[in-house]
Amino acid sequence: MTTFDAIGIASTGMTVHRKWLDAISDNIANVNTVRSMDDSAFQARYVEVQEGNGVSGAYVKGAAFGSAAGRVTYDPDNPLANAEGYVRMPDIDLGTQMADLIMAQRGYQANAAVVDRAKTAYEAALQIGKN
Repeated sequence: MTTFDAIGIASTGMTVHRKWLDAISDNIANVNTVRSMDDSAFQARYVEVQEGNGVSGAYVKGAAFGSAAGRVTYDPDNPLANAEGYVRMPDIDLGTQMADLIMAQRGYQANAAVVDRAKTAYEAALQIGKN
């Protein structure tokens, strides 16, 4: 690893956290999505991350999805309800999603701070070379 790898490594962390934020925001936006009993419930998306293979940093490996069965909820007034009055709701815990949102935001901010500090250090090193 060289001195100049800090920005590259931190940028991979920013990308991972941005994709995590995208998944969380999608989950939160669909927490109340109702489907009929004949359809699958909205499936929460979870980002899978791995370390770089032969390179420094972290990368999104793929996504994992929550239960298609979701939660069966009694809501006879819903137009999607079956004859017994049941609908499917996603199996998403809003509290967990909000906690994950805070962690993803903080991770993104930490990586952005590393990029900023590394840039400042590199600029200072260039100034030393000019004198």
